[in-house]
Amino acid sequence: MDEKTLQNTLEEHFSWLHRHPETALREFETTAYIKRILTENGVEILDSGLQTGLVAVLRGKKEKPAVALRCDIDALPIEETADVPYRSENPGKMHACGHDFHTTAMLGAALLLKRKEANLEGTVKLLFQPAEEAGHGAEHVLKTGALDNVEEIYGLHVAADLPAGTVAVTAGADHAAVDRFVVDVTGLGGHAAHPELVIDPILAASQLTIAYQTIVSRSLSAFDRAVISVTRVEAGSTWNVIPSSAQLEGTVRTLDKTVRQKIVRRMKEICEGIATVSGTSIRFHWYPGCPSTNNDAELAAFVKDTAESLGLSTQEAVPSMGGEDFSCYQEKIRGAFWMIGVGDTSPLHNPSFKADRSGLTGAAKLLASLGERALARINSGKDR
Repeated sequence: MDEKTLQNTLEEHFSWLHRHPETALREFETTAYIKRILTENGVEILDSGLQTGLVAVLRGKKEKPAVALRCDIDALPIEETADVPYRSENPGKMHACGHDFHTTAMLGAALLLKRKEANLEGTVKLLFQPAEEAGHGAEHVLKTGALDNVEEIYGLHVAADLPAGTVAVTAGADHAAVDRFVVDVTGLGGHAAHPELVIDPILAASQLTIAYQTIVSRSLSAFDRAVISVTRVEAGSTWNVIPSSAQLEGTVRTLDKTVRQKIVRRMKEICEGIATVSGTSIRFHWYPGCPSTNNDAELAAFVKDTAESLGLSTQEAVPSMGGEDFSCYQEKIRGAFWMIGVGDTSPLHNPSFKADRSGLTGAAKLLASLGERALARINSGKDR
């Protein structure tokens, strides 16, 4: 298959996927489409037990070593406004984070690797992961055991601020840990004309909101990167009653485990202090998500070298406070996560986001090359 034919094939797959977005753990039609394309091209699909998403495998000359390539397949609950001929046909759902691009690139990698399967120096597993956006998809995949024998894993994500086809990668953390918190404040409600007779939970909630913002500026080093955002405050139901309770909700983003732990500790301490001063009862709830990504330095350099060997432009990735559950794999497997530009477009998660499809072939070739070259590199190292 020449490059033009490959690009045309990938654009057809991309258009279908973009028109049929499905949200986390509901990617049934998407999974069926992926399964059909792989089966038609002779790619084996493992019986992983996943309800949505799948793991395919290409078996080379020997079983070991094994490496994995990962994409995500779910969409977002967003009504699309982008002016494209392949606009979403599912109301209120859209591929606004480029997972259709990721999936298409992985299908392309499958086609390319299938042609070389007999000569591969080991096994390549292709992971079409469900539920990256909201459903802890990586955790579901790890529980299947399908990756237990994998020595290295590689994943990609589109970047809306990079030229189409440009690859960006860096060692260490390039995506943040994503944690959620909820704070329940209980006071004593009463008439708004007599605040001296009540314990005001709104005042305490306001003090919490402000105090949390001092953690980054006063409790952390200026060289630590972190975000604390209160995103929801609810209290009361009318104008002349001080309510009995208030609730805050928000997110914490960090790139370092120690900083993450310090922030939790300080948030709890602030709750205790404001509860004492205000006379309220404050309950702090912490819901940890996946940790920050942790790109292996050797593998990040390997991605850069492989991209450049294919003629792709590369640059150092700028760390993002956005989250990515690829980090869950990296807790168990050496890995590298890289970005690929899709043009200067609207931001990710925006209803007018539109990916430049011209980079699909480059992304597919890079995924396939990483799988093939990683096996050769691992074998070479073992030979020494």
